[in-house]
Amino acid sequence: MKKIKSLIIATLVMTTVAPVFTACSENDDKTVNNLVSEYEVNDKMVAAQKAQSKKDVAVLLVAFGSTWNNAFLAFDATKKAYEAAFPEADVYVSFSSDICINRASAGENTDDNGNIVKRNYYEPRYLLHAIGAAKYSKIYVQSLQVIPGEEFAAVVASVKKFMNNGYIASAHLDDNYLAKLSETESIFLGMPLLNDPEKDVPEVAKQLNILYNQEAQNGIVAFMGHGNPDTYDTFKANVRYTQLEEALQAYSAKYFVGTVDMPGNYKQDVLDRMEKKGITSGKMFLHALMSIAGDHAHNDMAGEGDEYWKPMAPESEDVSWFEFFSHMNYEVNVPLINKHPQGLLELPGVLNVWINHTKNAQFLEDAYHSMYPEE
Repeated sequence: MKKIKSLIIATLVMTTVAPVFTACSENDDKTVNNLVSEYEVNDKMVAAQKAQSKKDVAVLLVAFGSTWNNAFLAFDATKKAYEAAFPEADVYVSFSSDICINRASAGENTDDNGNIVKRNYYEPRYLLHAIGAAKYSKIYVQSLQVIPGEEFAAVVASVKKFMNNGYIASAHLDDNYLAKLSETESIFLGMPLLNDPEKDVPEVAKQLNILYNQEAQNGIVAFMGHGNPDTYDTFKANVRYTQLEEALQAYSAKYFVGTVDMPGNYKQDVLDRMEKKGITSGKMFLHALMSIAGDHAHNDMAGEGDEYWKPMAPESEDVSWFEFFSHMNYEVNVPLINKHPQGLLELPGVLNVWINHTKNAQFLEDAYHSMYPEE
């Protein structure tokens, strides 16, 4: 495995993470009365899995999260794809958003038959602790983020805290075990989808063009990503959306990439770029540039009806892309598979980029520092 470059290391040292912008509502009502019990539940679950599988390698996939059943199914399929790609490993899926975890377990949404669906997901800190308590000899932590932005910084911080035994005193891991992970270079960090502008951006553009070139021949193809506000543009990662649009437009001038949260790249900015190219009407296809199709894809992108349109404020964040471009004289389509938009994890060629990132994951240098330094 390649060691992470010193320049990247210097950047990843940052462990203070800004407030999270969520697709699940920002009003989190979770109260944690007993953190120890949370660790114990996960420790027992992972220990049972390891005893049954008899495997000594763990892969932890870290997503932001969702409350939509179609997203749960996408995570299920991703886990299976990873199990096929890493037959020597036990694969676990975690959510970094407490809000998504709480609401998924409460059953905020239903399946396509109207049945309430409840799912139990856990934070990376609990699963990492459980993986450490089970003493897997090799651990891969794979970010399922699209860009190396704010959410990725949280992934890095959680791995560093794990390696420094930094959660709660009553849940400390074996410090010798953590030291061995470091000494044998056995803790790896898999980068987000669009981490490398020279390799990842062209490859993702290629895969998207394979899927959507027919649409581009018949109309505009616009991708909606998330992005970060300038204040939280961690690692200056917003530029990946601009780079991806440029790479896609090498295939067709009809491709555009916008976001819900990146200043200068909202839906009205996409419209402005389209109009400057003389594209003022015609068919338009919308796709989510997010790992899964959750609230943003269903509401901010594909939402239809009066509740998603504000005639006095068409550029409002409460106006969906569907309604905005429909009212701007475009014939808008949101292609559906099994009644839902698709996220990037559901596109095999794109998912394979993430899988290759795990296969080429970098040893996270300087993550471990002994709890018991020599005096």
